[in-house]
Amino acid sequence: MTTLLLLRHGRTETNATGILAGHQPVPLDEVGRAQAVAVGERLAAAKLPLAAVVSSPLPRCRETLALALPDVADVIEDDAIIECRYGDWTGRPLKELAKEPLWATVQAHPSAAVFPGDGGESMAQMSARAIAAVRGWDAKITRSHGPEAVWLACSHGDIIKAVVADALGMHLDLFQRIAVEPASVTVIRYTPLRSFVLRLNDTGGDLSGFQPPQRPEEEMSSDAAVGGGSGGSV
Repeated sequence: MTTLLLLRHGRTETNATGILAGHQPVPLDEVGRAQAVAVGERLAAAKLPLAAVVSSPLPRCRETLALALPDVADVIEDDAIIECRYGDWTGRPLKELAKEPLWATVQAHPSAAVFPGDGGESMAQMSARAIAAVRGWDAKITRSHGPEAVWLACSHGDIIKAVVADALGMHLDLFQRIAVEPASVTVIRYTPLRSFVLRLNDTGGDLSGFQPPQRPEEEMSSDAAVGGGSGGSV
């Protein structure tokens, strides 16, 4: 199937000051805007023919894409990859939240964590909706553009971590072991047998290796390279 580039939005002031933004409409800060421009330069240099660009509707994702991919006019918003609904935790300092009893559950047993207050969701719900959305888009793009297509989704840290954990066959309780920094690129390729995590939390690497293969019937195999392979994007 296709190759997915997962882009986390650039840094915001809430990221920098340790506030849990949640669904607050916070913009990128100066560093975040520079990060978005930089990742756009990497994508432009790679000359990847993006079959689709999907985004969380929150402003920090849309602003990241506007700076990184200014020539893409038809960005598709999808509420299913929006940030986790943190309920009463939204807008509070992380150092304060770390004193809450729920914090230990979020850290060690996130599949059991349910955020309090109106609109709060469980991390399991967040994970399920995001994975279903990403896999659904991947299947749709495969049908419309072929298995060699490349597409991009811009979302949030916990969303991307959940999608990566699923791709790795990891239980959600292990997803806190995954790091996803602002404006980082993570690359996943789904195949009929398994998914491959080809790049994780990349903030500066060359992305040109993810151009569609010239011979997709040979390159899109579900088989893993015994012994580690010869490098590159597969």
